[in-house]
Amino acid sequence: MFKTLDDLDPEQRVLVRLDLNSPVEDGEVQDNRRFDRHAETVRELAEAGHRVVLMAHQGRPGGDDFVSLEQHADILASHIDREVGFVADTYGDDAIAAIDALEAGDVLLLENTRMCDEELPEEDPEVKADTEFVRTLAEHVDAYVNDAYSAAHRSHASLVGFPLVLPAYAGRVMQTEYEANSSIATREFDGQVTMVVGGTKATDVIDVMNNLGDKVDQFLLGGIAGELFLRAAGNDVGFDLEGMDFFDDQWEANRETIESLLDERGDQIKLAVDLAYEDETDDRGEIAVANITEKDRAYLDVGSMTVDEYDPIIRDSEAVFVKGALGLFEDERFAVGTTGVLRAIAETDCFSVVGGGDTSRAIGMYGMDEADFGHVSIAGGAYIRALTGAPLAGVEALKQD
Repeated sequence: MFKTLDDLDPEQRVLVRLDLNSPVEDGEVQDNRRFDRHAETVRELAEAGHRVVLMAHQGRPGGDDFVSLEQHADILASHIDREVGFVADTYGDDAIAAIDALEAGDVLLLENTRMCDEELPEEDPEVKADTEFVRTLAEHVDAYVNDAYSAAHRSHASLVGFPLVLPAYAGRVMQTEYEANSSIATREFDGQVTMVVGGTKATDVIDVMNNLGDKVDQFLLGGIAGELFLRAAGNDVGFDLEGMDFFDDQWEANRETIESLLDERGDQIKLAVDLAYEDETDDRGEIAVANITEKDRAYLDVGSMTVDEYDPIIRDSEAVFVKGALGLFEDERFAVGTTGVLRAIAETDCFSVVGGGDTSRAIGMYGMDEADFGHVSIAGGAYIRALTGAPLAGVEALKQD
């Protein structure tokens, strides 16, 4: 296991990796849950009198959201109720001067790590540790804290290089995300374990189902994966219509796995019995899967009968894990499935983990309280890797100490 902030010596100059990657609309960086989550680690370090140097990324080179972190500093400052300095430099003279000038309790955010050429290539930690980027910054700090669990599946310099050259610790987000997201593999549950599976990236969740079949008692399906499983079961859904590109490619990539899962674990897999669509009056319509003879429209949610069938399964569970929305919940007409299962979880005294930024966003959108869930993850790719049992490069680097 890695060390945490509880093990950090006092009065350190600490280099902290956050994940503040955010939507950018018309050049404006949007506040989101990541700022609030990471604020706990930053605030704790600053209030303890450490000199806090922050690193984070935003977008990828060439993308519209590949922008400076200057706005991020102001947003983060509003979450920690103290000034966050910013320097438009990653490890050059301006960055080093700003780091060396920090006083106890000061917080400084460096420029976008992905503006550094040595950050992005996926390489071994030993290679990253030997970059000028890592070696230069390491000389001016005492310790390294990785709080960026949601980026921990990447073998980038700011995530895996520093633990090889500095005392390394997990921040509070890293600590809580790791413990919750790995719990399905590490914890023993006496009662039923249920996983809600949905979203648009069917390949990801199918891999999860294949890996966790021995640890999950019931899979409740919706979204793109749900339609693909219905297709494998002989129903006329799970096909791309004109202008769609959700189903057919993922079907070809996963058909054998889907059919194998249905054949070997069919009693564990619950499929939708009805689906929802936009009717001729732009309202929500529903149709029983058994009555679909041809896919002639897009299905945007599971139906009400499906929610009624999933609800008691969730309420009878000791643990519930969620990966992916059951419908297009951003449109209130097609939020019935996603909000139905989330409300059942919230009202049940079970251990629960809601994973993925999109699905967890529905909690706030529809007036639910995060405190009613065991853990609401801000991770996407890292959560998937944790569920499939794959190692996370950033986590493994922390464990080397």
